[in-house]
Formats: sequence, structure tokens, C-alpha cells
Amino acid sequence: MGNKTETEPSSLHTENIADLPSDTHDENHFQPGWKPGTRPDGDTAMALFNDPDAPHEEIDPSEARKLLRKIDLMILPYLAVCYAFFYIDKTTLSYAAIFGIQEDLNLHGTQYSWLSSVFYFGFLAWAFPTNFLMQRLPIGKYLGANIFMWGVFLIIQAACHNFATLAVLRALGGAAEACADPAFMLITSMWYTRREQPVRIGLWYTANGLGIALGGLLGYGIGHIRGALPSWKYEFIVIGCLCSTWGIVMFFLLPDSPVTAPLLSKRERRIAVERLRENQTGVENKHIKLHQIREAFLDYKLYFFFALGLVCNIPNGGISNFGTLIIKGFGFSTLVTTLMQIPYGVLIALSILTCVYLNDRFENRRCLFIVIFLLPNIAGAFGLRFVPQDQKVGRLICYYLTGPYNAAFVLVLSMQIANTAGHTKKVVTNAVLFLGYCTGNIAGPFFYKTSQAPTYELGIWSMIVCHLLEVVLISTLGFLLRWENRRRDRIQSQTEGGLEGRDLDSTAFLDLTDRENLNFRYIY
Repeated sequence: MGNKTETEPSSLHTENIADLPSDTHDENHFQPGWKPGTRPDGDTAMALFNDPDAPHEEIDPSEARKLLRKIDLMILPYLAVCYAFFYIDKTTLSYAAIFGIQEDLNLHGTQYSWLSSVFYFGFLAWAFPTNFLMQRLPIGKYLGANIFMWGVFLIIQAACHNFATLAVLRALGGAAEACADPAFMLITSMWYTRREQPVRIGLWYTANGLGIALGGLLGYGIGHIRGALPSWKYEFIVIGCLCSTWGIVMFFLLPDSPVTAPLLSKRERRIAVERLRENQTGVENKHIKLHQIREAFLDYKLYFFFALGLVCNIPNGGISNFGTLIIKGFGFSTLVTTLMQIPYGVLIALSILTCVYLNDRFENRRCLFIVIFLLPNIAGAFGLRFVPQDQKVGRLICYYLTGPYNAAFVLVLSMQIANTAGHTKKVVTNAVLFLGYCTGNIAGPFFYKTSQAPTYELGIWSMIVCHLLEVVLISTLGFLLRWENRRRDRIQSQTEGGLEGRDLDSTAFLDLTDRENLNFRYIY
């Protein structure tokens, strides 16, 4: 790709920087007027502070709060609407199933499950290339272009007449969508402090639940279209057109970086970047660094995040594609089944907002809240397995209880971006987490065997086992991160100046990884 690479780390690239001071784990702390260290391969944000015309006077906290509200309006609406379409797109096949696509295309055996999974094969194949392209290209433009193409591939699916052509187009759609979640996480880390990140991820991820509700309304409306085409074809055409239109909007209006945002003045850009000083993760760096790739694959956190992405999304892969079939199995008609998804989507949105609100109120309790918000899912899955089939209301309530896992996954995502520093390392860790995400979504539908419809015993057991594994993984990761913070405190307390003599400014925007930078503290 013609990328500039770095094969060996500089003299700063070592974890034995015992003379570097530490930060405290105060995610809200903010001090203006700092002077960053310099480094030729540092963060793009360094350009703002090397500019002699940039203002350097004291920054009023009220001015910083006003800017934060402006940033929210510049970023969150675009990500939220896009994420709603993201989930609506993933459920189009589920709605197409109840509108008759299996009969019209003569799908048999496991072909429907393969159509659910092949989307993620495209996602999987393009995961690393798309993440490295995001690092090299303007992220807003790249994201908008991919969303436009993802809508185009969805529209073309309405013209398919057999399994093979539909499978190819779904794989291409998966490749186009591969940049979505990683891009949203990089954008969030570029604009927000580590304390602000869970709430902002929660706000755009809440659109996941709203997308389910909106998808139900759209499905209900599309089901009433009496045109020349089958209802499932209108599902692909309408949703695809909406996605492509929004991709064009994002291409032109979503800013690429706080360093270059056209709607911010020079002073506002500098404040936007300076707010991120305590993150110790920088904004972005356009150079792909081989030593950071190597470090990422030697870091145990990468494998924890892969495993979490996997076990979080095996249940998602099943529910997103078989949820409507499970509800229909309770005895509801096709159109009422589409409406029954609306409360499910609302519950997901409310659970995410509640989770990120509580997390914001209690410092360093992310792992605890992940476990708490997994408990309803475990209870709901056990209910689906053991509540008698004639108890339709009870089984529907149990189905709704499987929604809050989305809130837990939001905090998993926030832990990944908060605990990874060095832009190339962030890109690689992002990609690997979503490799786990893809693998889970590929595997999930195959636990739902047609012969077990409508109860899907094996699929429900896969949910139970995965949620229990997630509890074990997140608890272990939290323990390891806490231990590492204490180890760094011990090392730096023995240096001149101790913990109180820390100098965060010297390492804030040098594009150091979390392992290289002893000033970095993990959030758990």
C-alpha cells in the first residue's frame, strides 16, 4: 500500500522507562497549557502544538464543556444513525425469511444458515486490510464510501434468483461493513477521554436497539406492500437505498479527525486534542509500525479481546438471524412477529443507557457491570430452554431478557479502546477483536438446527455456555489489569519524584504503546 513502516522501536520503545513518572487513574483530570514532548514519528496532534499561531492561554473549563457538546453534535448523530442501519441490515435476512425467501429461492438444508454466516466470511477476509486502510486514509471519507457500497450490495440482493448469487453478494456486503465497528471505535477514541468513551459508545450503540425496533416497523410496513415483487425483495431495496443515502451524507459531513475538523476553529481543535492528554493514547498516526504489530500479538490482552468478541457474538449470530423464527414459534402471525421485535429493541436501548450511566457514576467498575448485565441474559436463556412451550407469555419474556448482553458488549468495546495505546497497535487489536466478533457470528447460526425448530435446544445451550464463559474471561482480565496497575505504581513510586512527580505531558502524544509508556494506567 506504499505505507511508511518502522521496523524497530526507538530508544523510548521499552517498558524499562523507570524514570518516567506515572499518572493517577483520574479519567476526568484536565490541565491546560501543557507542552508536549516531541518525536519525529509522533501523533498527528503534534502539528497543532508545533504551530506558532496556535493559542496557548489558559482554557476555561466551561469552554471545554461547550466544545464537548459541539463535538457530540458533530460525531454522535452520524454514528448512531449508521449503527441503526448496521443492525437493520443484519436483520434483513431474518425478515426476508418470514416473507418467503426460503421458498422463492428454494433454500434447503443448512443454506439459510450459510447465508447468515457467509456475510461474516466477507467481514473476516477484509478485516485486516480495511483496518490498515483506515489508518492510512481519511477515516470519515473511507467509512462513508464503504457504507454507500454496503447499501448497493444490499439493493442488488433483490435481483438474486438462487443461493449462490445471494451468498456472493452477502459476502461482499460483509466486506464493505467490515470497517464499521472498528471505525466507530477509532473515531470515539480520537475525540473523547477514556471516561467519556463508554457513554458515547453507549449512545451510538443504543441505535442497535433502536435499529431492531425500527427494523420491526419497516418490516411491518414492507410486509403490507402489494406490488409486483415479493415482500422480501422490497426489504432489500428499501433498506439498501436508505443505507447508501446515509453513506453519502457521512462521506461529506463526518470529520476525519479533531486535528483537521473543518467546523472547529484552530483554538477549538487544540482544545479538542488537549482534552485527550490524560488518555495517553494519542489521536492518530498515519505510519504503520511493525514493532507495534509485533507487540500487539505478544500482548495477552489481544487474545482476551478475541475470545470476548467470540463468546459475546455466538449468541448474537443466532438471535439476530433466528430471533424472528423463535418468536413466530410462540404462535404469532408473520406480521405480529415483526412487531414483537419492537419491545426487544427498546429493552436493548434502555439496558445500554442504564449500563453506561451506572458505569459513569462508579469509577473503575467496568468488569463488574459487564457481569451484572450478563445475568438477565443467562436467566432468559435458561428460561427459553426450560419454560414449557405452552407458556407463550413466559417464553416471550425470557426471549426479551436475552437483550441486555448488548450493554455488556458496549463495556467490552470501551475496555479495548481504553486499554490499548499506540495507533497501529489499536488498529491491530481492533481488527482481532472483530475477528472474534465475525467468528462468533459465523458459528452462531449453526447451533440453531432446523430439525429443532421452534425451540432450538442446541442454540439456547450455546447462549448459556457462552455467557458463562464471558463472565470467567472478563473477571480474569479485570484481575490482570488491576495487578499491572499496581506493579507500575510500585516501579514509579521508587523513582525520583515518585508518583506525585509524574509528567504526563512528555508522553501524551508520542504514539507510545501502553506497554512502552509507564505513565499509562489500565481501566478495568
